[in-house]
Amino acid sequence: MKNNRHQKIIELVQQHVIDTQEELARRLNEAGYEVTQATVSRDIRQLKLTKTSGVDGKSRYTFSGESGTELAEKYIRVLKDGLVSMDMAQNILVVKTVSGMAMAVAAALDAINFSEIVGSIAGDDTVMCAVRSVEDTRIVMDKIRELQR
Repeated sequence: MKNNRHQKIIELVQQHVIDTQEELARRLNEAGYEVTQATVSRDIRQLKLTKTSGVDGKSRYTFSGESGTELAEKYIRVLKDGLVSMDMAQNILVVKTVSGMAMAVAAALDAINFSEIVGSIAGDDTVMCAVRSVEDTRIVMDKIRELQR
C-alpha cells in the first residue's frame, strides 16, 4: 500500500504543480488513497521530495531519483536559492528563507547531514535548527556560508 502511494506521489508531483502538503493530500484522496497531512508529511520526507522554484517563480514539490554527487549539488543549490539569512540564539540556528522555501531548505540541511544539527523544524519562511552547542552553531553557520560560495 505504502509503495503504491509513494509511486502515486511521484507521479502527481511530476505531472502537476503541487506546492503544499494539503494540495498533495487532496490529490491523493481524489485518487483513492485515504491519507492525512501527517502521512503526507512522512511520505515527503521518505521520498526526499524537495521544493524548487519553477520558471514562473512558484514553488513546487519535485522528486529526483539521483543520488550521490548530483543530489548533493541540488541540495546546495536549494540552500543558495532559498536561504536569505541566518542568526543564532544560543544553540538554536534560525534560518530565514524565501517565502515557501523553508521545507526545502530544512530538507537540504537534513540531507547534508551536519553532525552538529540535532533536528530541524520548518515553517513557511523560517527554519529552526536545534544544534548541539553554541560553538557548534557557529561551526554550522560557517559551513553553510562556505557551501553558498
